[in-house]
Amino acid sequence: MREGPPVAILQGGVSGEREISLRSAEAVRNALADRFLLQMVTVNKAALPTELKGFRGIVFSVLHGTFGEDGGMQELLQQAKIPFVGSEAEASRMCMNKTSTKERVAGVGVPVAPGWCFPSDQSPSWEEVVGKLGPKVVLKPNTEGSSLGLSFPTDPETWHEGLAGLPAGEALVERFIPGRELSVGVLEGKALGVVEIVPASGQYDYESKYTLGKTEYRAPAPLTEEVAASVRKWAEQSFRELGCRDYARVDFRLSPQEETVFLEINTLPGFTELSLFPRSAQVCGWTFTDLLERLVEACWERTS
Repeated sequence: MREGPPVAILQGGVSGEREISLRSAEAVRNALADRFLLQMVTVNKAALPTELKGFRGIVFSVLHGTFGEDGGMQELLQQAKIPFVGSEAEASRMCMNKTSTKERVAGVGVPVAPGWCFPSDQSPSWEEVVGKLGPKVVLKPNTEGSSLGLSFPTDPETWHEGLAGLPAGEALVERFIPGRELSVGVLEGKALGVVEIVPASGQYDYESKYTLGKTEYRAPAPLTEEVAASVRKWAEQSFRELGCRDYARVDFRLSPQEETVFLEINTLPGFTELSLFPRSAQVCGWTFTDLLERLVEACWERTS
């Protein structure tokens, strides 16, 4: 029996993460179909879809990357006074920019990896990078997700190869933090379970994220209660400081000395069969369907 508001699921988009968005949308549709009247809306350009003109319901966006997470679609929805699940435009813009996000959370004491941002066509030399950060670094776009353009240069040759693989815009180079990869979801301001990510290749790149069997996920992560509590605390503090709403996923590195280091926050995490946010919620007893229903309900309560 369907009840509650009509729900428009936004899928596709204009970024390099379009395929992941389509996979997320299918999973969300399957989970919500018995409870809500759903409308699938495929986004093919950076504009408010015509299907949403006069729409009376709520939007559940699973658009990833540019014009998905960067506040562009959120701004248009706000202007049209259409309620939607997730963070508003201002917080979305902030969180999409990795450098601005790090500066903001570092200001309230959250530990971050040292590094800096630069235009991808005005890159520093390898010697300058090593002089400031050491010989092990991470290179990535400043405003992309899903590990698109991610590389781990180790010498001048791989540094230039990594630069060549970056999209136009700003790039971010950071000191590589050895240790373990951790992720934790935040639901309505409260941290969920901590998940450890163990890629077979040793690097959690695009292939490792979205290819079944390429990565082991330990949920809950085998951590001491002290370390797990620290990760959850930093996740909640980051969520609050950045002005996020409803849900997000926060990623960390855990050094061999068990120091937690913030990497980034994702305000529209994926909902595929391999996605981290549902795994984090499952640790706390949330089924996939219950989690999605709660997100829709929270949005409807806010607007009723």
